[in-house]
Amino acid sequence: MNGKELFTIILAALILALATAFKNTEIFFPALLSFTIILILNVLTKKIVGYHFETSVKTKFWTLSQYGFRKDMHFKHPIPMAWLPLLIALFSKGLFLWLAILEFDIKAKTERVAKRHGLYRFTQVTEWHMALIVTWGIVINLIAALMAYLIGFELFTKLSIYFIAWSIIPFGRLDGSRIFYASRALWITIFTITAIVLGWGLII
Repeated sequence: MNGKELFTIILAALILALATAFKNTEIFFPALLSFTIILILNVLTKKIVGYHFETSVKTKFWTLSQYGFRKDMHFKHPIPMAWLPLLIALFSKGLFLWLAILEFDIKAKTERVAKRHGLYRFTQVTEWHMALIVTWGIVINLIAALMAYLIGFELFTKLSIYFIAWSIIPFGRLDGSRIFYASRALWITIFTITAIVLGWGLII
């Protein structure tokens, strides 16, 4: 993880903490710590899984480029969406949260491109590989949420679950799209698990 990515994660955690603490400023610092851990776990897991597939995973702020379902329906320049959580919190007075804020780029490393045999009969990174990378990021956040609940850090648990719920939305370049377009069955499985855990998170 380079310095630029670390700065992006810290800034993203700050934005999400500000949006979350809009109605209750007392939870700002616990939320900031929670989101920092949540994002670092998610990003590092993607990088580790990506490394297994001999790919490079780079994290950045989410940008919106498509405004429709056709490929030609896109903006000339991608629109940065880092401001969206704060804007929604402001207009809803903290009643509604948007926690999807990061996306990632992935490309094959030189050693993968050089391989022409065995597992890598192709050099292109497939949608399935991207889906697996994203899925493991979600899994580690679910595990962290459970562990936090067991030690009594309920705020971390709830924020982890909410972050996952927003991340799996199949929209734009969010993580959910990477899973949805690679495997509907995998997306439905992740969605079902997340829905169950979200329902549990709302009552704890």
